[in-house]
Amino acid sequence: MEILEKRIHKIIARISEAADFRRIAADALRGDTDVIVSGLAGSARALFVAGLWQSLRRPLIVVTPQDRAVDAFATDIAYFHGELNANGSIRVCPFPAWETDPYAGLTPHADIQQSRATTLWRLRKKQADIVVASIRSLAARLPSPAQFDTYSLHIATGDDLSQDLLIEHLSSAGYIRQEPAGAPGEFSVRGGIVDVFSPLMRNPVRIEFFGDNVDSIREFDLDDQRSRGPVQHIDVLPMQDAVISREMLRQWGALAKQRWTAEAVQNDLNEKLVFADNGELFSGASYLMPIVQPMESTILDYADPAVLVLDAPEVLEEAHQKFFSALEQRFEQTGNAGGAVLPPGEIFVSPQDLKTLASSHRRLHLEELGAAGASFFVKGQPSERFHGRIKDMAGAVERSREDGRQVILLGSTIGMAERLRDILHEYGIPFRSEFGEQPLKGLDEAAAPIVGIGRISGGLRLPDAGLEIYAETDIFDESEHLPRQHRRRQRISSFLSDLQDLKPGDYVVHIDHGIGTYHGLTLVHEKECMVLLYQGGDRLYVPLERLDLIQKYSSTEGAKPQLDKLGGTTWIARKTRAKRAIRDMAQELLKLYAERKVAAGYAFAPDTEWQKEFEEAFQYEETPDQLTTIADIKRDMESPMPMDRLVCGDVGYGKTEVAMRAAFKAISDGKQVAVLAPTTVLCYQHFETFKERFAAFPVTIKMLSRFVPPKELKTVVADAESGKADIVIGTHRLLSKDVKFHDLGLMVVDEEQRFGVAHKERLKHLKKQVDVVTMTATPIPRTLNMALSGLRDMSVIETAPRDRLAIQTVVVKFKPAVIENAINFELDRGGQVYVVHNRVESIYSLANFMQKICPKARVGVAHGQMSEKELEQVMTRFMHHGFDVLVATTIIENGLDIPLANTLIVNRADRYGLSQLYQLRGRVGRSNRRAYAYLL
Repeated sequence: MEILEKRIHKIIARISEAADFRRIAADALRGDTDVIVSGLAGSARALFVAGLWQSLRRPLIVVTPQDRAVDAFATDIAYFHGELNANGSIRVCPFPAWETDPYAGLTPHADIQQSRATTLWRLRKKQADIVVASIRSLAARLPSPAQFDTYSLHIATGDDLSQDLLIEHLSSAGYIRQEPAGAPGEFSVRGGIVDVFSPLMRNPVRIEFFGDNVDSIREFDLDDQRSRGPVQHIDVLPMQDAVISREMLRQWGALAKQRWTAEAVQNDLNEKLVFADNGELFSGASYLMPIVQPMESTILDYADPAVLVLDAPEVLEEAHQKFFSALEQRFEQTGNAGGAVLPPGEIFVSPQDLKTLASSHRRLHLEELGAAGASFFVKGQPSERFHGRIKDMAGAVERSREDGRQVILLGSTIGMAERLRDILHEYGIPFRSEFGEQPLKGLDEAAAPIVGIGRISGGLRLPDAGLEIYAETDIFDESEHLPRQHRRRQRISSFLSDLQDLKPGDYVVHIDHGIGTYHGLTLVHEKECMVLLYQGGDRLYVPLERLDLIQKYSSTEGAKPQLDKLGGTTWIARKTRAKRAIRDMAQELLKLYAERKVAAGYAFAPDTEWQKEFEEAFQYEETPDQLTTIADIKRDMESPMPMDRLVCGDVGYGKTEVAMRAAFKAISDGKQVAVLAPTTVLCYQHFETFKERFAAFPVTIKMLSRFVPPKELKTVVADAESGKADIVIGTHRLLSKDVKFHDLGLMVVDEEQRFGVAHKERLKHLKKQVDVVTMTATPIPRTLNMALSGLRDMSVIETAPRDRLAIQTVVVKFKPAVIENAINFELDRGGQVYVVHNRVESIYSLANFMQKICPKARVGVAHGQMSEKELEQVMTRFMHHGFDVLVATTIIENGLDIPLANTLIVNRADRYGLSQLYQLRGRVGRSNRRAYAYLL
């Protein structure tokens, strides 16, 4: 570790102490003119900024044109200076943009607001040395620093502070009361104790009061709630950059009626006033508060005196102008459509005004290419990218070593660093390792490549300093090492790509000619054609009636594809390789299912008398499809071959009864049964259903989910292993390695497609050994294809139970009158209502709204952030008609079977997928009553 740290530290020190660099710092401090530095590209800019801070020792605000570049730029700076600086005192803080359209009625994400507030707080406390912001976040209007400071609180042991005052402050500062406090920005209260989880700390703290005095502050562990030791003081900072209190919302309601008087906006205004008049937050409120709390500051006012480092100023100005013009257009559109909105100038600073504000700060420009009037030229280039060509990389490292240049190879993890080390060893290149390996004998330390651990966005070359740094993304394909959520977004965006959003320059694939670029439409012999450009400038004209030959290019690999040559052989070779890969995957699947076909499974005995009694105890008449499916499953179970049957049927068509009969058959033969459910609520529903159905028989049923206390969980696991538990119903916890069964004979999987890859791999292993029944109402294409091709057996239940009426689905705008009529109609016939609202932060506001328009209704709330005990109590009460209306998130999406609930109201149905809406709609209409689903 020390080798790399010392080497990098010496290099940075050498750069920052160079004569040119000292002149750059001196000119930046003088501030009488803009300092222009050209020649820097890629992560070399981050290294330069790190060195600049070492020379200046004052706050820097680095501004980049793109929002998505903020985190990468901040991470690069933190590596080059924060982690590798000798004293480690650097604090690099990102200041992200809100990432929501001010005119779409959306609220910025809580995590983003928290990150922005933390950065502002650190600036106020002189704890932020370098802030990285995009032009959008720099231009965002903020409350004055004095207003922001009123929501900050420093608490020390022995302070005179009452518990009530602290609770009031936490609530006003945006903290959420949650039992227990399990995430940053939450607090809980028990007697004379307040637990607070500040974003500044790794763990929450427990504050004990003695009268109106802070008696003690202790950090505690989230898992076991045990104290980790005393803390002398803590800082409570606001959870939003612009805090919105209940009183401010009420003030907004009064002022809004005066601000927006036009008849056209009254509908939108009234919807907001329903919440604001009660002091409740409504969606999009963040962008409407300036009429209550003037936003006259920017982040520049929080960091005075600071040096502004502008990354490509001309690009910044262009991005700001484009962004602000788009806002003006959106403002006009939304206003014309009847929206109560504020003009862009009240939410963001205009380009001209920002220039004026920035002129009072010292400024330094970073230009990638040579710029006219540049004060200094620093040669910093991106490193070469190899895209998996390991041999070329090894050759480049060896040449640099022989030329006396210092080479550093960085892996983002110890595993990746070890991989880099192994590659150098394989090619016979001597090296030094950051993580513990002894230096090789006879090695010239100055020229030895160093392998270390560090995450940067890309490598760099500083020819004058004799330094080359390679990041793992330079060596391997970048897509291998994207964070998981980025890879997922990439796959999703690729899947949704189509010809509707093609733009000139986009890559497309022709089924016969391969990859080209789209260059618009043109007329050829009075026929409109798509123009595709291929390697060498060759053009292909595709008539619009043959668009079936064209597909937009999409890839999970991230790199730009190579264009094919018209008439060449590269495309044919690519298609051949792809077909071979698909064939290999198919062979792997065939091998798995062939192993199942020849494997010696357990052959269950024919039905017993108890089986007959169990089936006859069913209180409803079976449908023909149910009887056929039950017969299919019994035949599979009595066969010596392991069963893998997919039961596909609409929601409420009796799949669970089929599974329970299969479970009873397995138990009758002395085997155990595992029932796997994707959600906690569905797991609980199955547990209740199985208990009720098996109540008359000596069958022990246990549940494994977060509803079960930790002590009981251990007992359930032990009972499963000893054989005391006949049926274990659980979530993915059932697939944990510590869960073992004495003699598992059958596994029932509900909605297999909702489990992750790791869970499916575990399931795949289990399927080789036991009989498996998979139930689903919405099978994914792959599962359905395997069933239709014969790889899996499938039974379909498509007959509705007798007297089952079709669900009436209504798509309508959000109107209080419609909701009121729907609820009252259901209550008048003795029924219950689901209201689905998938935003926890505003779910209680919606519940209050429901209570207001339907005073006679008993309204309950359920969401996934509730404690296990509280959620269980709410669901049990609703199941036993303790509530008339349940306002819930999609936690109720799967499995709830409540015959009295026959009206469903889905708020903002446009934000749900088709499969989700289908599952939600299946929560109603589970009796002989007509059910209604309102999609708002």
